[in-house]
Amino acid sequence: MTRIDEKLEPILTTVKERNAGEPEFHQAVIEVMESLGRVVAKHPQFLEEGLIERICEPERQIIFRVPWIDDNNQVRINRGFRVQFNSALGPYKGGLRFHPSVNVGIIKFLGFEQTFKNALTTMPIGGGKGGSDFDPKGRSDREIMRFCQSFITELHRHLGEYTDVPAGDIGVGGREIGYMFGQYKRLTNRYEAGVLTGKGLSYGGSRARPEATGFGLVFFVRSMLEAQGDSIDGKTAVVSGSGNVACFAIKKLQEYGAKVIACSDSGGYVVDENGLDLELVREIKEKRRGRISEYHRIKGTGTYFVEAGKGPIWDLPCEIALPCATQNELNGKHAATLIRNGVRVVAEGANMPCTPDAVDALRQSNVLYAPGKAANAGGVATSALEMQQNASRDSWTFDQTVERLDEIMTNIHDVCAETAEEYGAPGDYVLGANIAGFVRVAEAMRALGVV
Repeated sequence: MTRIDEKLEPILTTVKERNAGEPEFHQAVIEVMESLGRVVAKHPQFLEEGLIERICEPERQIIFRVPWIDDNNQVRINRGFRVQFNSALGPYKGGLRFHPSVNVGIIKFLGFEQTFKNALTTMPIGGGKGGSDFDPKGRSDREIMRFCQSFITELHRHLGEYTDVPAGDIGVGGREIGYMFGQYKRLTNRYEAGVLTGKGLSYGGSRARPEATGFGLVFFVRSMLEAQGDSIDGKTAVVSGSGNVACFAIKKLQEYGAKVIACSDSGGYVVDENGLDLELVREIKEKRRGRISEYHRIKGTGTYFVEAGKGPIWDLPCEIALPCATQNELNGKHAATLIRNGVRVVAEGANMPCTPDAVDALRQSNVLYAPGKAANAGGVATSALEMQQNASRDSWTFDQTVERLDEIMTNIHDVCAETAEEYGAPGDYVLGANIAGFVRVAEAMRALGVV
């Protein structure tokens, strides 16, 4: 396990004390700080003017009440959040998450990660994140509309294409973005298309935005394997989750010749020994809004379903493992099983889905491991491309957008690999991503002065 440099230990102690009871945020900060010892040894100026302390402190945290009325005419109260973490490189940019687990610590960890992820894209965007503890599961379209309208009624005063540009995340898709954009337009009397990304194509959205995170993830995996003289073709893969990221990662893996045998949701995971029928997965999850267990009931022969709690999806032997569900879903024990079963690549489609002990095990065993801030940056990169199209009143073709996404992800891979080499750790994508992202943000902050 990498140690924190002694010059950084007082900073980390202060961060923990100032942000008590926020373990996910602590985890994210520690993971970056473990890579910075080599940076401050080479560039001691990054310890001046409280720069690292400022990077770890959000510029602004907004917490607010979200009252709404359900279909039974009952008043409901949720809590909304927006953490505007760092704007040194551009307006705050990051998703909104609607899920019961959302709290300020989780939003801060996501915003911190987002800052460095956005920096790696080289697009002019800062880092932020937001959301609510609202659970959209089981809610009618009208209930979701009323919630979204109430949520954005409070948040809209903090947004703007030059200030803060949210997108979707868990629980927030095209439907929710549409409701929020409509209310924003109503409140501001402006058709400010660049204020939200992930919009529908009919009102300013970008082609390939739903596909972007999953496709980008696989582009990164392809680049890692190519650097080793290998390819995706013929490899067996397992993908956790069954939302947008997972489904489009599966699609691109299949296009590159991989056999994807399993995916999951909160109820468990389904295995298809002949390779997943992606159209059936999408029919169940996107159209029926059903459970992945239905796949086994419909497909039958050659498939089986394992309920949640009866064993993780990571027990399945595979060469490529893509955790695309949620944070801390793959722990050290799971990593050991994957390594024992011959995994070649683990790349994060979700934000921080691997626990620290899992990351240590993967790095020590020479598995090609890609952290989320690099591997899943395709979504925010394409959000920035959507902003670019909105600003120029233009609309690109699907192929144009995917080609640009491929260029961005290939560049992120190459920068991470080159940075790891420069700092004496060839092949270490964690160190490469952390240092490359940090240096870009830190240099901008130094240039802007103590603000």
